[in-house]
Amino acid sequence: MPSSKIIMRSNEHTLKELIDELLKSYRLSDKLCEMKLNDLWPKVVGKVIAQHTKAIYFRNKKLYVSLDNAALKEELHYSKSKLLKMLNKQAGENIIDEIFIK
Repeated sequence: MPSSKIIMRSNEHTLKELIDELLKSYRLSDKLCEMKLNDLWPKVVGKVIAQHTKAIYFRNKKLYVSLDNAALKEELHYSKSKLLKMLNKQAGENIIDEIFIK
């Protein structure tokens, strides 16, 4: 019975590596992360904060969040590190290094 192990040659790549390289070359990885974060945002912060969120922008592993309520801005500002951990956990990978609340 043949072994089920697959041996890859040095010039072969996994499908994930090829897709990641394609996204990088077309500069789509940030946009894909931004879409993912827009979906995760209400689940992580809750309905009230999500309703007061005007915009979410993602670029170079930095998340920019714009809110229309000063009290919520202040609250999120003080809990940025917790929010960062929760978003990365929900995303299943460390896609955010820093969060900016506006």
